[in-house]
Amino acid sequence: MEELLQILNETKIPFAYHHFAEGESPEPPFICYLLPGSNHFSADGKVYYKINEVHIELYTDCKDLAAEQKLEDVLDEHGIFYNKSETWIESERLYEVLYMFEWEV
Repeated sequence: MEELLQILNETKIPFAYHHFAEGESPEPPFICYLLPGSNHFSADGKVYYKINEVHIELYTDCKDLAAEQKLEDVLDEHGIFYNKSETWIESERLYEVLYMFEWEV
């Protein structure tokens, strides 16, 4: 987990686990990251190799290709293979670009 935090620090984009506290959210762009599940490998009925699912959510108030590129450059530098999707959150008036990948524990 420490390595993941170091990677997020390299983006120089504010981030928090899951969400920012009420009223403490910075101006966009900002990142929320979470570990919503796992895809562990088992052997002999036990967890043999731990793999966590990681979601990095990049929030922007307009389509921000520079912020996306900054995050993608850092992920690429660390050899992280990711899938990416995007959605508009009408209630928040924010774009969310979601980066999903697996992280070996």
